[in-house]
Amino acid sequence: MANKEMEVVKGVDLKRYMGRWYEIASFPSRFQPKNGENTRATYTLRDDGIVNVLNETWTNGKRGYIEGTAYKADPNSDEAKLKVKFYVPPFLPIIPVVGDYWVLFLDDDYQYALIGQPSRKYLWVLCRQTHLDDEIYNQLVKRAKEEGYDVSKLHKTPQSDPPPEGEEGPKDTKGIWWIKSLLGK
Repeated sequence: MANKEMEVVKGVDLKRYMGRWYEIASFPSRFQPKNGENTRATYTLRDDGIVNVLNETWTNGKRGYIEGTAYKADPNSDEAKLKVKFYVPPFLPIIPVVGDYWVLFLDDDYQYALIGQPSRKYLWVLCRQTHLDDEIYNQLVKRAKEEGYDVSKLHKTPQSDPPPEGEEGPKDTKGIWWIKSLLGK
């Protein structure tokens, strides 16, 4: 099963994909804070076609974040296979680390998405809202299972409504957990 090539969405309109996505669930990583909540990603398309990525999470009321970029793995392919690049450590951009970001499912209205990696070690359920309808969530989980993921590892991310504002509040600038969790290291 794990040898089967994953089905990836084709023809994603990057402009429509931009904006904020809330993490509804993900595979926990030992690098990610166990009590991280309100985790979200904000994507902004630059003029050169590269995507700016801002990942944020809150732990004990402190905002942790890391910034990076994303770009199509193969500019000539219409498959939604992106590479995400972060620098370690974030405040000292010396070593770029690159991970895979494959869009496995995206609804027609660009309201929810299933993101994976070829290693199948990482999986994310993202939504434009802080909450996703159970029926839709279960469909996405079923889809992930069909693609060979161990969905028993999925952990729901606590999201508060309304979500925190962002830049304000005490910061946790380490951000290292984000990079490692994204890269499957």
